[in-house]
Amino acid sequence: MDWGTELWDQYDILDKHTQSGLDLVDKYVKFVKERTEIEQNYAKQLRNLTKKYSPKRGSKEEQECRFSNHQAFLDILNEMNDYAGQRELIAENMMINICIELTKYLQDLKQERKMHLSDAKKAQQSLEGTYKQLDNSKKRFEREWREAEKATQNAEKTDQDLNATKADVEKAKQQAHMRTHIAEECKNDYAAQLQKYNKEQNQFYFTDMPLIFNNLQDMDERRIKKMAQGYIQFADTERQVMPIIGKCLEGISRAGTNVNERNDSVVLIEQHKSGFERPGDLEFEDYSQGINRASSESSLSTPKGPLELLGKNRNKTFRLFNKKSKFAPEKLKMPVDTEGFTHLPPEQRRKRLQQKIDDISKELQKEMDQSEALGKMKDVYEKNPQMGDPASLAPQITQTAQNMERLRGDLNKYESWLAEAGGRGDSIRYSTHSLNNNGAHNPSSPGVFSDDTDPSHAIYTEFDDDFEEEELAAPIGQCTALYNFPGSSEGTISMQEGEVLSVVEEDKGDGWTRVRRNNGDEGYIPTTYATITLNK
Repeated sequence: MDWGTELWDQYDILDKHTQSGLDLVDKYVKFVKERTEIEQNYAKQLRNLTKKYSPKRGSKEEQECRFSNHQAFLDILNEMNDYAGQRELIAENMMINICIELTKYLQDLKQERKMHLSDAKKAQQSLEGTYKQLDNSKKRFEREWREAEKATQNAEKTDQDLNATKADVEKAKQQAHMRTHIAEECKNDYAAQLQKYNKEQNQFYFTDMPLIFNNLQDMDERRIKKMAQGYIQFADTERQVMPIIGKCLEGISRAGTNVNERNDSVVLIEQHKSGFERPGDLEFEDYSQGINRASSESSLSTPKGPLELLGKNRNKTFRLFNKKSKFAPEKLKMPVDTEGFTHLPPEQRRKRLQQKIDDISKELQKEMDQSEALGKMKDVYEKNPQMGDPASLAPQITQTAQNMERLRGDLNKYESWLAEAGGRGDSIRYSTHSLNNNGAHNPSSPGVFSDDTDPSHAIYTEFDDDFEEEELAAPIGQCTALYNFPGSSEGTISMQEGEVLSVVEEDKGDGWTRVRRNNGDEGYIPTTYATITLNK
């Protein structure tokens, strides 16, 4: 069934129907556009929300992220930020794939509909023009036929009139004959115009208008199909990002499961443990022995009384709450030794000293590697002068040597402070690089390794006591061995391909990761020998 056959006489209905379809497209485009604005505002509000609650760089909240519950909240904020990005993607895809696409398509439909309606109006006007010619021809024929009848009757009347002359009768007959001839011509013209109109009317109702109506039907069906695709696209746009949104939600759930209340308690202890001993019992002060106490206080050789020894204990007792009385006098501010961290409690001082030793050790290793590289480059320049001037490397070699000496001095200084604080250095001990007169490294010098040396010897050459004497650190992840590793050098641990180990210390840039077996054995493995997954 088609419009040209079944709705051949419903031009006005088809005009209104097609216009209603175009209005629906425009209405749907506006609907989707408002939906995209809602998505964009929603994403903007989510981003502002995550920014509002995200810790500022260097703030106290950022430092508290070492606790699992604080880190979980930070992970949730990151996931919500990614979630906001997906809402923005929904808005962008809807705007491009639906709004812009349908708006352009709507303009094409309007032009096509206008063209079809214009063709219909032209055909209608052409038919109306032919009908007007037919009507004029018909009226002229009717008028001329009446005039011809009158002329004929007048000729007959004149012919029967006895008083009329022969000339009058002949004139009347000629007039009647002329009028009759004109009437016949008008009749023929009317017949021709009628045949032309009928032909055009048949063309109009059976060919032209059905073709136009069928074109409108095809246009409307294409519009409906495009609208259906837009409806489906409305759902598919959001469905495409659902996997990523699901991952964001999974990340939020994973952040909740990663919270470890016991580990947070341990972290708090490690962070704020002072290492001080608890204050002892207060001694009884016997005021009944006032004379003996006065005599003993005046004696220079007798020990100090309990009142003098309790000063520190009192301070420690009040220090528990760390509250200052508004009536207490201000204490004299003494200079703080921040370099040696003597202002920190013993436990915290040992940790900061150990961290400083590790940082200096890494810098020293870099300077040693640079010194070795400069020595090799100088040897190459000496053997091949066309590649460069060996003397140009002298300032760099001198500067590197000075840096190494400075770092070794700092390392010894902090290690001595750590020993005084009662700690033990876990830092990597580096041997001194000796330089020959040309500034090149001596292969036989300690700290310089040949090509056939195990790479594990080049980095971890000395370790203190084994790890069993230290408190076991909580694992921070897991790793799976990709290759076999013999672990023949001191401080390393062997592993077999496919073996799963716990990660207790991640790679700090030196290419080695500290791991632990289930039986408690610990050691270092090459980072590239395993796939490592750290806990979030």
